[in-house]
Amino acid sequence: MYVAVKGGEKAVKHSQRLVAKKRRGDTRVPELSTDQIRHQLGLGVDRVMAEGSLYDETAAAMAIQQAQGDLTEAVFLVRAFRTTLKRFGTSRPVDTTEMTAFRRVSGIYKDIPGGQILGPTYDYTHRLIETGPAPDENGTGPDHPMPSLPDKLPRVMDILKTQGLVPDDPSPFYPEPGRETEKDLTRQPLAFPVSRTLRLQALARGDEGFLLGSAYSLQRGFGLDRHPFLGELKVGVATVCFTPPELGFEICIGRIRLTECVMVSRQDDAHNKAAGFDTGYGLVFGQNERKAMSMSLLDRSLSSNDETADADTGKAAYPAQDPEFILSHCDSVESSGFVQHLKLPHYVDFQSELVFIRSRGNDPAPTQGEDG
Repeated sequence: MYVAVKGGEKAVKHSQRLVAKKRRGDTRVPELSTDQIRHQLGLGVDRVMAEGSLYDETAAAMAIQQAQGDLTEAVFLVRAFRTTLKRFGTSRPVDTTEMTAFRRVSGIYKDIPGGQILGPTYDYTHRLIETGPAPDENGTGPDHPMPSLPDKLPRVMDILKTQGLVPDDPSPFYPEPGRETEKDLTRQPLAFPVSRTLRLQALARGDEGFLLGSAYSLQRGFGLDRHPFLGELKVGVATVCFTPPELGFEICIGRIRLTECVMVSRQDDAHNKAAGFDTGYGLVFGQNERKAMSMSLLDRSLSSNDETADADTGKAAYPAQDPEFILSHCDSVESSGFVQHLKLPHYVDFQSELVFIRSRGNDPAPTQGEDG
């Protein structure tokens, strides 16, 4: 992680004042409130919470405002804030079958137990900028009352599981309630080889753009040899429960919004496996459908690394099949810091480059300012 750099004190103070002025913008325009960001830029807030590894809508909204809408910078702020918080313990893994789902779709069955729920999504909009007021503001919303949301939905994957088409994997694609998390990526560095638990943690806090591009490369033929299917995508609210050591019994401390996704890919009878389906899993804070889908595609791709690796070198054929490539480069804070460190002075390093070129006899006479 790279933090603010040193410079001339006076120049730095000027820069900080300019940032504050730029952030506020035209003072004739009313200032945004945190509540406005939370409620009207909710998907941006969800993304910052997911990549910041902290479910705190207020902190995410404040970070977005402070960063002028730069979500990568906002994630950095949330990560920094997270390190100041006291850790009370580990909650029980959430049971996603108990989620109050406001959106749930499946691409493999039309009629699924509990039904499909379209919910709030841009999938069915025209992608045209609306120059007038939003439809609901004119009272032209749906005439029919919204149906109540189910508190419990059976998993679509159970249909395949009961037919024996999904392997009885010792590392299940759903976290089991009561199962302890073996390791915590926020408290230890990433080391390879990684378990599936750590892999999912790294992907869950990874940069959405990087995961999306990597998953896209799989679909374009750089890692997947057949079409994947959306087993189930669910967005809803789940209850978080925690047992304080001083009490000795479980209490429910809140409800959080989650997106869960399971991708399905056909598995031929090879590599000592029976014909059936392989799965990939994604679980992300907030409503982050693109990220959950990308995460599940990559989870499945990285799971089969041993089967796709080159026999001689042991390396994966494509980047999106290589755990070290994906997991080492998916963190937005680390990647942003390493790229942006190039803005720091590199005068001495560059002079060494000049010396090298001159030593090769290809450099003309020094121009004014080169040796300064």
